[in-house]
Amino acid sequence: MKTLALAAFAALMTTHAIAQDLPDLGGREVVIVTENAYPPLQFMDPASGAAIGWEYDAMAIIAERINITPVYEVTSWDAMIAAVGEGQYDMGMTGITIREDRAEIVDFSDSYMTSQMVMMVRGDEDRFSDAAEFAADADLLVAAQPGTTPFYVAVYDMLDGDEANPRIALFETFGAGVAALRAGDVDLVLTDGTAGNGYVAASDGALKIIGEPLGTEDFGFIFPKGSDLVGPMNAAIASMEADGTLDALNTRWFLDYKLGE
Repeated sequence: MKTLALAAFAALMTTHAIAQDLPDLGGREVVIVTENAYPPLQFMDPASGAAIGWEYDAMAIIAERINITPVYEVTSWDAMIAAVGEGQYDMGMTGITIREDRAEIVDFSDSYMTSQMVMMVRGDEDRFSDAAEFAADADLLVAAQPGTTPFYVAVYDMLDGDEANPRIALFETFGAGVAALRAGDVDLVLTDGTAGNGYVAASDGALKIIGEPLGTEDFGFIFPKGSDLVGPMNAAIASMEADGTLDALNTRWFLDYKLGE
């Protein structure tokens, strides 16, 4: 894997932020909930068993810049937004699309990444090549997690607007949906290009992306309503965008990293 060790990488990326007037939260403990099932943003390394990914690296850098102590917890996607909104955790991260309906429950940080919704299929798929052809074949199934952006895109942009449509196979985790795709139990996974490209790169030809992107989405961290962490987090994100850290993270996890190496 052509990448820097995390400590060295974090030190390099904090160099440009030292002179900036970033908040200092005095080592405050911040409990962050995630799913650990969304490579390359956050996932369990199959080689080491450690939790790694883009978001973990970003949080290590943010923690140093604004002086917080991250403490990680894991929960399922379908419980995460409500749990953060209820104040069970200080913050959530798992490639969460910034949406108005979610913003009624939680506060979002500024966007740290923009991605496009794509169609991921098996590498030998030749029955359909775009969303219209998929929708036209009643035998084809799409995997989705309830309440996610891919679920709503499948329901309202690709199919008939019926959230109980039997062509949508529901899974508790994104990884379970991808496993079902690889096993032939479903025919399509809708995902943002971030995760999709990560899975395809690690699949050795077993998966591919087809068709045109189905839309664009911005990712943000989530917080309980009124959280005083939002401002410092936004300041850190802005500093990382300004000095090239976000671009460096993208290179590290979308170009250099190879799953399992």
